Amino acid sequence: MSKPTSVLDSSAILAVLNAENGATNVEPLLSRSIVSSVNVAEVLTKLVERNISLKNALENFLKLGLKIVEFDVNQAAKVAELRPVTKHLGLSLGDRSCLSLAISENITAVTADKIWSSLNLCKVKVIR
Repeated sequence: MSKPTSVLDSSAILAVLNAENGATNVEPLLSRSIVSSVNVAEVLTKLVERNISLKNALENFLKLGLKIVEFDVNQAAKVAELRPVTKHLGLSLGDRSCLSLAISENITAVTADKIWSSLNLCKVKVIR
């Protein structure tokens, strides 16, 4: 993969996997996107909660071909730094992981969460 152009939030990935509204806005980005390993855990958890076997959930996720970026101490520090700035919006660890990666890579964060547009941290694309 050449330099990625976006980081996908769990909501964007789930839109594709569940054929939800907004999926068509995410699909063209898949080959040029990355995802935090924290968001991978979030996606798999949501799929398992919908009674999809972990094996099938993992297979379906891997078919997307996304490059997974491991959550390291630098990402952890950035996520912690984002907490005070995003607490009033109720952003989760997964949300902040996506934003942190987008900030560190200087690329667009892609999400279904409209509230991210009110942040002035990085470029945000809302899929629906």
